[in-house]
Amino acid sequence: SEVDSQELDNAINQALKEILQRYDFKGSKSEITFNKKENVINVLSDSDFKLKSVIDILQNKMIKRGISIKALKYGNVEPASGGTVRQEIKLQQGIEKEDAKNIVKMIKDKKQGKSIQCGCDCKHCGGHCH
Repeated sequence: SEVDSQELDNAINQALKEILQRYDFKGSKSEITFNKKENVINVLSDSDFKLKSVIDILQNKMIKRGISIKALKYGNVEPASGGTVRQEIKLQQGIEKEDAKNIVKMIKDKKQGKSIQCGCDCKHCGGHCH
């Protein structure tokens, strides 16, 4: 599904307002930026703990605005300048090409009567769904 970039902008602005008003963020360097062209949200904060809090605030604002947080792909937390940490969050718009290919292949295999491996360890199917 597509993410409404205007709603996402609104959620980011609401999250930033809350961060500015919260006592536990007084004097901290926390920010959220959104690159519309690349569909990437960058979150920066003073520590891992505050970074997680900023992301939690952002997620709550996104949910309230009807944006699915399942569309978020989290990168690694990396050190940034001035003793801060940052994390890149990519927005997945629709189904990625590789996933779509796998889905189509699974459907075709199922139609041809091939068994599809389900990844379970149960004895009755031996790791295959029928």
